[in-house]
Amino acid sequence: MATEDIEITGAEETAEAEPLSAAATLTYPLAPGYNVNVRSGPGTHYPVVRTLPAGSSIPIRCQCPGESVTGPYGTSKIWDNIANGQFVSDAYVKTGSDGYVAPRCS
Repeated sequence: MATEDIEITGAEETAEAEPLSAAATLTYPLAPGYNVNVRSGPGTHYPVVRTLPAGSSIPIRCQCPGESVTGPYGTSKIWDNIANGQFVSDAYVKTGSDGYVAPRCS
């Protein structure tokens, strides 16, 4: 299995247990067959803070431009912020778009 850049949301979570804003957050699947690295910033030169297993889905809080990465969904300079200080290359996330699907990170 390949390892590349992505927080995992558990299927066991329920909307009733979360605040309304968290329940409304969309999640997106990682590319099948890839373990994805979550990095501390929007580029491969940032340290890996954890690795998500194949089959994971992630929330995208916001997106920002960063290092260009080629993955199963093409080449992208977009990085997805999935939690505080945690970024995944959008090239490994099935968002259904080649562009931004979330607000830009400030």
